[in-house]
Amino acid sequence: MTWQARAINQLCRLTIRRAFARQSDPVATRRAINRLSRLGAWSPPLSLSQEGRIGGVSGLWISNQRQNDTVVLYFHGGAYLFGSPETHETMLAALAQRTRGWVFAPRYRLAPEHPFPAAFDDAVAAWDGLLARGYDPRDIVIGGDSAGGGLALALLSHLLNRGQSPAGLFAYSPWTDLTLSGASLVTNAAREHILAANRFTEVRRLILGGARPQDAADPRLSPIHASFPAPPPIQIHVAESEVLRDDSLRMRSRVPEAEIKLAGDLPHVWTLLHNLMPEARATLDETAAFIRSCAHQPSGEN
Repeated sequence: MTWQARAINQLCRLTIRRAFARQSDPVATRRAINRLSRLGAWSPPLSLSQEGRIGGVSGLWISNQRQNDTVVLYFHGGAYLFGSPETHETMLAALAQRTRGWVFAPRYRLAPEHPFPAAFDDAVAAWDGLLARGYDPRDIVIGGDSAGGGLALALLSHLLNRGQSPAGLFAYSPWTDLTLSGASLVTNAAREHILAANRFTEVRRLILGGARPQDAADPRLSPIHASFPAPPPIQIHVAESEVLRDDSLRMRSRVPEAEIKLAGDLPHVWTLLHNLMPEARATLDETAAFIRSCAHQPSGEN
């Protein structure tokens, strides 16, 4: 582990983790996350971001010297309560620079104003909107982090069960089990650098709205309970020290073919810190290689 990672781990524990442990107002948390996302946030030169709407869902189109037709349909994290395409914009621009394709990050609806299944419905609408625009499913790779990673996997299950498939899927530290049965929620509670494990039940209540706690097992929300017939290539990154570690590792029971890459002692969704941490840049390099390996032969590629 680099000195940058050690320093960032300590900083996250002293600031972000403490804030998450105290904060109970989703609106205030959104403001705080928006401020934090600007720290160390600069996009690579020649990056372009523009507003767009796909399938009735607004979002950001992000590119950097585009040379092929690959589209990454990326769902931001934030516990279904906060986050936005803008909080992830610089990371996605760094990924676009590496792939030379498009990234579309939907601005899906957030709880508690829009409880489950609003985010899932928007994810399906965004996929259908890309197809309606004429994009080949073989050119679309689905991605996401944290709750957005769980959303990406839930969308994949839905698509496979209706006979469609993207070229592949990648996820960073996905939240795949809102029944909260993963052992690492307890065993890693003291090791986790960002998330406060004792707040998960409260967060789930806000996500579900008027639904019953047992509805958390719905595969549209907890893909650990979903089926994945004939899946495309899947790559999942998670750190050993995360409370959501087992949400990733247990996906092997659903998708044995998935490549699950276990990192060391790193913060939740460390790729967001790509401008500060060598480990994050290395993970983005791995993701870009994965996207190139599973996407349909892009136009203009040598």
